[in-house]
Amino acid sequence: MAEPNFQPDKESTSKVIASSGAFQIELLEKTGSDDYPILIKISETLADKFGSKAKLTPNTIQVYFNRKGSLPFIARYQGEIIGYIIGVPIESLDREPWARMDVHFGENNTLYTYAFVIESKYKGNGYAKMLKRVYLNWTTKQDHLKYMTGHVIVGITNNFKGQVTVVNQVANWQGTSKVFEYYRRTLNPEKG
Repeated sequence: MAEPNFQPDKESTSKVIASSGAFQIELLEKTGSDDYPILIKISETLADKFGSKAKLTPNTIQVYFNRKGSLPFIARYQGEIIGYIIGVPIESLDREPWARMDVHFGENNTLYTYAFVIESKYKGNGYAKMLKRVYLNWTTKQDHLKYMTGHVIVGITNNFKGQVTVVNQVANWQGTSKVFEYYRRTLNPEKG
């Protein structure tokens, strides 16, 4: 698997996937260092809830946003980044024992939802729902992908639509003192 470029460009390149008024969703083709500060600031919302490991760093941005096979989406409101969701090939998490234990590890057909966050002041406007819907639709259109996985707080998967299975539960996920579910979504069940 190609390693990330640790000499990032200053400017990001992206493609607008959806827009409605002052709100738009973009697929990041390359995340430039000019956007690192806002992405890190937004990740503090996750860090407040789940601990310091959830906060992005320039290194984690390079590793997860700029890795070949990753699907990073950002949400903008009036031109400013207000959130993101990022999917990475599960094989890129080969240092994680739980990832290597996934039954589809090594098949290059599973996208792991690494992070999903909208800034607190923009919650409740439907922006998170739209961002997740675009991410799911885009992921489903990738021919090589059959599954999407992720970790969410226990009970969240009850709200998911589609063919979703809870694979297992993890107490104290990543030191958060919270119970998380590891889920698997079959992206195109009709394709077999």
